[in-house]
Amino acid sequence: MNWVLLLGFIVLAASGLLSERASSSRPPVIKVGALFGLNTMYGQIANIALKAAEEDVNSDPSFLGGSKLSILMSDAKRSGFLSIMGALQFMETDVVAIIGPQTSIMAHVLSHLANELTVPMLSFTALDPTLSPLQFPFFVQTAPSDLFLMRAVAEMITYYGWSDVVALYNDDDNSRNGVTALGDELEERRCGISYKAVLPLDVVISSPAEIIEELVKIRGMESRIIVVNTFPNTGKMIFEEAERLGMMEKGYVWIATTWLSSLLDSGLPLARKSLNGVVTLRLHTPDSRKKRDFAARWKKEKFSNKTIGLNVYGLYAYDTVWIIAQAVKTLLEAGGDLTFSHDEKLSSLEGEALNLSALSRFDEGSQLLDYIMHTKMSGLTGPVQFHQDRSMLQPSYDIINVVGERFRQVGYWSNHSGLSVVPPESFYSKPSNRSSSNQHLKPVTWPGGTSVTPRGWVFRNNGRRLRIGVPDRASFKHFVSRVNGSSNIVQGYCIDVFEAAVKLLSYPVPHEFIFFGDGLENPNYNELVNKVATGVDFDAVVGDVAIVTKRTRIVDFTQPYIESGLVVVAPVSTPNENPWAFLRPFTPAMWAVTAAFFVAVGAVIWILEHRINDEFRGPPKRQVVTILWFTFSTMFFSHRENTVSTLGRMVLLIWLFVVLILTSSYTASLTSLLTVQQLNSPIKGVDTLISSTGRIGFQVGSFAESYMVDELNIARSRLVPLGSPQEYANALQNGSVAAIVDERPYVDLFLSDYCKFAIRGQEFTRCGWGFAFPRDSPLAVDMSTAILGLSETGELQKIHDKWLSKSNCSSPHGSQSGDSEQLNVHSFWGMFLVCGIACLVAIFIHFFKIVRDYCKHTPEEEEAAIAPPQSSRLKKLQSFLAYVDQKEEESKRRFKRKRNDLSMNSNSIASRPI
Repeated sequence: MNWVLLLGFIVLAASGLLSERASSSRPPVIKVGALFGLNTMYGQIANIALKAAEEDVNSDPSFLGGSKLSILMSDAKRSGFLSIMGALQFMETDVVAIIGPQTSIMAHVLSHLANELTVPMLSFTALDPTLSPLQFPFFVQTAPSDLFLMRAVAEMITYYGWSDVVALYNDDDNSRNGVTALGDELEERRCGISYKAVLPLDVVISSPAEIIEELVKIRGMESRIIVVNTFPNTGKMIFEEAERLGMMEKGYVWIATTWLSSLLDSGLPLARKSLNGVVTLRLHTPDSRKKRDFAARWKKEKFSNKTIGLNVYGLYAYDTVWIIAQAVKTLLEAGGDLTFSHDEKLSSLEGEALNLSALSRFDEGSQLLDYIMHTKMSGLTGPVQFHQDRSMLQPSYDIINVVGERFRQVGYWSNHSGLSVVPPESFYSKPSNRSSSNQHLKPVTWPGGTSVTPRGWVFRNNGRRLRIGVPDRASFKHFVSRVNGSSNIVQGYCIDVFEAAVKLLSYPVPHEFIFFGDGLENPNYNELVNKVATGVDFDAVVGDVAIVTKRTRIVDFTQPYIESGLVVVAPVSTPNENPWAFLRPFTPAMWAVTAAFFVAVGAVIWILEHRINDEFRGPPKRQVVTILWFTFSTMFFSHRENTVSTLGRMVLLIWLFVVLILTSSYTASLTSLLTVQQLNSPIKGVDTLISSTGRIGFQVGSFAESYMVDELNIARSRLVPLGSPQEYANALQNGSVAAIVDERPYVDLFLSDYCKFAIRGQEFTRCGWGFAFPRDSPLAVDMSTAILGLSETGELQKIHDKWLSKSNCSSPHGSQSGDSEQLNVHSFWGMFLVCGIACLVAIFIHFFKIVRDYCKHTPEEEEAAIAPPQSSRLKKLQSFLAYVDQKEEESKRRFKRKRNDLSMNSNSIASRPI
């Protein structure tokens, strides 16, 4: 029993010693440094929020096991030098973490110090996207990176259908890298930053002169979407000067990043009139009881200096303190110590002015950093948690519209669901859906007080007339031409399409036409398009410009307003001018077989009808005429078959079927032969053109030349430049070229006047004609929409018919690519076979019936006849033929009469006396 009591005392004593040792290892004060400029909005907010968080952590003595948390504030006064000195002083006083610095510039510098001394550095304002955890492992952003802010801005720009923006920013790491991230996000959405307006550092701008200079440049540009990524002081000056310059009027779009919402929430002095219609973003924090209670505390005298209101960065400052406190608590509960040691690298440095050896290395810094990154808590800003890449959980933003003296929320953006009109936390339990149909925002009041979404761009230099280059063509002037030698009055198919499309735009497009070329020879279209790309001579090109790959790399084309493609043109012969052309649908053999069957069918009908039908009796001449008339009249569906016997009707119906087939085939073939000209060129299309050695003509200035050389590998020596339709015709007729390769619209116009030529083969390229504009020009998109509208309403076809639907040829041609075939016997032998079999069957039945009837009455006739007992075979044949030739009714009457005579003779013989 005594041993048991003794053992118990030992255990109690040991546990008491361990508890005392654990308590003694915890410092009475846990120091955390904070680097902010206390004369700035962010510094004032941070000072209040950090002290409030410090008080709340220390309000529960057991939270840190009896230790107190102390926030050491260093006023950097917006000075980089003072920020460095403040960080070095913190390292001498054994701080476990540093909150700050305020700017990304200093974050890039001080992170090297944090890495060396393994002291975690946490910032909710230095949100530069390039502060990578790989390069700066001890730097932690406790608010969402500006990468997500720029993604939200890019999705807003896409949502409203804009394509080009102007970025206005200070030349510091945070602003510059944020704009770079915006450019990357826009590029993924096929948009871009057309101009970057760079301002000096926020701390060195003393007058608005530099701001005014950049705003004047922007005012003369095309884009009206301006993204302002700067700091509060610079931002206020930008909008004040923009209002004076008339840049807060209708047509402009101003998007300010989170600096403006922070100013609005803080209640600092601000010229609200200069902000009317501006859209800004604010870090989204879900509504909660904690957040409302803290906002109420902020208004109390104890937590407020009565000069600044609570903004979202105050909430993130408060949560940052709690992130550190939670990590320290976890470290201590895990048995860790808070110890510091001298860095051997620094101890070896000698210097009289710098006491670098006094800097301490936080031994448990890596462990504390790991606990920070595994933080899971519910703070004033909502759920606080880090992803593996150290980005904050569920980054999201409020989208705010400034209207007069107030501002209203028009929607939200989150990385999970995109743009919405309901809070993003309502989507977190559902799968991510970023489809365009799910993106919504409430109506926005834009600068100038309009609710109509601005189109986002204007013509450069305040409405200067658009300089439109048009080719001064020497040929094919139906497309583009001068009017009576004028210097700037143009007409033609392409011009009418352009003017009609401009009328459909919702805004005026003042423009002037400028000719390119001398009018004596067709200009080079590649040079014309290059002048649009450089922007020196022309703002656009209107004309018969083909949309080809080489040109699309330097300019933007509209929707094609006419289809095009390269085709081969060759000479044609005109055999259909022969007066006997109507015989060409059938081959000679076909004509012979058809004629033979006419005769054969007629003969069969005569045989079948001769003995029973009066129309087939009489003199031979008459019977021949009857046969011919009867068979030919069947072709005209005169229903003559109703006047013949059953067998004759069967033959005639089959023959009628044959005649119908032959007639329809003949008609179709004859129509084709009379409307299609036959090509006598050996070239069947582009393939035989390539393999041949003949010369090839092309139009001067056309891309056909380079295409044949570069793509088809045709020797340039085979190519012959031609300048007009007349030159085309002459070259083809005299044989100087075997064929011509040109675009389909030109060829169609050429063939409408020159009927002895035709297209050979099919189009071997597919393209179209469009109007050319500089790259990323919004006018190209609007004009494409207008061209589609012209097509849907039929106006485009009317313009085409006005200029291009003309032909001096009597029959259509040009689209044929091969010879038409004549109809031959092989195509119809089955039909003739059926007709022949029917005729043979009918003849067989007919003769079987005649033979039967002949045999039936002949013996009786021979018994009664007074004639020699034996008759020759010739006599019998003559008798049979006479019977066949005899009409059936007459034969029956004669047979009946003879029977009566024989009967009377028999009776008279019987009555004689013997």
